[in-house]
Amino acid sequence: QVQLVESGGGLVQPGGSLTLSCVASGIPFDAYYIGWFRQAPGKEREGVSYIGTISGDTIIADSVKGRFTGSRDDAKKTAYLHMNNLKPEDTAVYYCAADRLARYLYPAYNSWGHGTQVTVSS
Repeated sequence: QVQLVESGGGLVQPGGSLTLSCVASGIPFDAYYIGWFRQAPGKEREGVSYIGTISGDTIIADSVKGRFTGSRDDAKKTAYLHMNNLKPEDTAVYYCAADRLARYLYPAYNSWGHGTQVTVSS
């Protein structure tokens, strides 16, 4: 049974930083492509980061480019979303997702975590 558990969210001031973690179980993590998504109230789910497998290729959405970075540690079965220079418009629930196929920034992944809230406010 696939399980993805996000952590690291919280309240941060504008300009601050957070690193989200996503710990996976029940899957051969190194064979799975990882996506990070976010959803703000009243808005559609938005893909912000894609992390490939062995090749390590990554994609970052234009809306967060230069501020967010996705990474993974296969030995720890953990994916990360490093967020810098956070803005109020980054406030959302952040989800990680995993799939055997490369879904890139499209929300078509088979497995999802329950999300972690990130609030950017002074």
